[in-house]
Amino acid sequence: MNITVNPLGNVQVAEPCSIIDLILKIKPEELNNFCGAKIDGKVVDLRDVVDNDCVIELLDKSNPESLDILRHTTAHIMAEAVKHLFPEAKITIGPATDKGFFYDFDFRPFNREDLDAIEKEMKSIIKKATRLERKIVSRDEARAIFEEKQEPYKLELLDAIAPDARITIYSQDDFVDLCSGPHLLNTRLIKGFKLIANSNTYWRGDRNGKSLTRIFGVAFFSKEDLDAHMEHLENIKNRDHNKLGREMELFTTVDVIGQGLPLLLPKGAKIVQTMQRWIEDLEDNEWGYIRTKTPFMAKKDLYEISGHWQHYRDGMFIIGDPEDPEVLALRPMTCPFQYYVYKASPKSYRDLPKRYSETSTLFRNEDSGEMHGLTRVRQFTISEGHLIVRPDQMVEEFKKCLALAKYCLTTLGLQDDVTYHLSKWDPTNTKKYIGTAEEWEQSQQHIRDILNELNIPFVEDDDEAAFYGPKVDINAQNVYGKEDTMITIQWDALLAPRYDMFYIDQNGNKVRPYVIHRTSIGCYERTLAWLVEKYEGAFPTWLCPEQVRVLPISEKFLDYANAINKELLKAGIRSTIDERSEKIGYKLREVRMQKLPYALIVGQKEQDEQLVSVWNRKLGDKGSSKLADFIELITREINTKSLNPLES
Repeated sequence: MNITVNPLGNVQVAEPCSIIDLILKIKPEELNNFCGAKIDGKVVDLRDVVDNDCVIELLDKSNPESLDILRHTTAHIMAEAVKHLFPEAKITIGPATDKGFFYDFDFRPFNREDLDAIEKEMKSIIKKATRLERKIVSRDEARAIFEEKQEPYKLELLDAIAPDARITIYSQDDFVDLCSGPHLLNTRLIKGFKLIANSNTYWRGDRNGKSLTRIFGVAFFSKEDLDAHMEHLENIKNRDHNKLGREMELFTTVDVIGQGLPLLLPKGAKIVQTMQRWIEDLEDNEWGYIRTKTPFMAKKDLYEISGHWQHYRDGMFIIGDPEDPEVLALRPMTCPFQYYVYKASPKSYRDLPKRYSETSTLFRNEDSGEMHGLTRVRQFTISEGHLIVRPDQMVEEFKKCLALAKYCLTTLGLQDDVTYHLSKWDPTNTKKYIGTAEEWEQSQQHIRDILNELNIPFVEDDDEAAFYGPKVDINAQNVYGKEDTMITIQWDALLAPRYDMFYIDQNGNKVRPYVIHRTSIGCYERTLAWLVEKYEGAFPTWLCPEQVRVLPISEKFLDYANAINKELLKAGIRSTIDERSEKIGYKLREVRMQKLPYALIVGQKEQDEQLVSVWNRKLGDKGSSKLADFIELITREINTKSLNPLES
């Protein structure tokens, strides 16, 4: 049997042997430098057996796949340390991720002192250069091991393994885990790791299942890589809207109000108000939308008709006994309400499309472990819209919804920060969806054709559709790399019959319309969070809650400063005046720290010549200017929604 082991050379063996044995035959001193191997593009464990002619690519720490193996191994070491310190904790799963690793435990939440103790125990385990052993076992052997260790989650995972699948266990010291690998041969390659945080999660991701505690960590082949990563984390932490937004007094949260229910403070409220007024005027005056205002709650009957009660009930806030026929639920979306706006009067084919829009406050019962600042909340406001269209209008109107979304993204300077996703159904999970396979495939193909025609790069995601139709999700990542949906445009050819929606065609026949569910800017709270992180709090001037601060050099110029401030306010510019008897350097430093776009400095020269001295956040000192000229310039910058200051 001829085998090529890159980069070590060729070897002939008479019978099947492990990759470890092949390395030992060629260069035994190199064994501990390798983390795993690749055969035909598949990453395998060094302990795997090779039984035919092949080329094996060995993976050392220079290969990106090796970091996953290192992190997976570190997750096992963390689980061993937890079991040493907290024997009553039950282990579940612990994979590597693209950012590090985690392990879930059936145990109380860990505090920082616990994590420090676990780290210390992990260092002791790693220092021993503990060897990780792998063993292929029968189902009965595995069951006996985990019954003896009283690990119920491992027994449940064992039951889920296919009858003909190979069952492997990995052990180090006294710790044993059910795992398919791959893992390092020993712990000596782990030079830098850190436990970052812990959070709530659920067994198998089921919110009705057992609540678990997840510990997150990072691991690297060197302490230098770890230090660089921790410095990077500190940098992005300073850009995290949950930290920066609070420091800038944009929002806050209060325990007695509740998790996922943020308070927008005056500055944050002003930014949201600015965006909301822009979007409402844009939709109503330029894109042909009709504004509606509908109730925040409804009887369950409304949601039973649409299917939300059956498919989305766990995500709703229900007021009272769910079995009470008169029970109310806070709305998680506005579509059923706007259907009845449509049905309020007869429609003919000439009346369509009808483009209804609403600034909708919605309520969704998100998991407590998912709450984060403004990006995942239980009450939020969205630029929601529903287009009731003839089937022959559907493609063109869908394109217009995409165009509006792209226009909004470009105006905010976010167009290069998003990815487009075609979110499809899962034909193997028909209980989750309504409609036939043919209807789904046709709808998905329409969206696919539209995106290709518009030259919009996209990826396709299975089992991410709404229960009534596929959609385009426009996603963005936060500073930690977590992806959230910012804007959604959904294709719905299925719900109109449920609400007996129709129009009269040119032949006098009743015809079912199609519906597009869409947002133009998405959720205002999430968009604000996105903008905070994008601009690190230095918003474009048109969005800034405070656009200009007037800085008198001393108290004797207060009257002149107040006169200037009055003119700015009259021109619609959000301006304030710093009347404190502080030095001008101190006042200007505060302007910089608060990331205001403009300051107007006034002293004797400015007062005598009826000028203002202009300072800009990006351009610095711009020299003296007539107030009227400055007002003309900044007004043009605001009205054009420029992302950068205008020079003249």
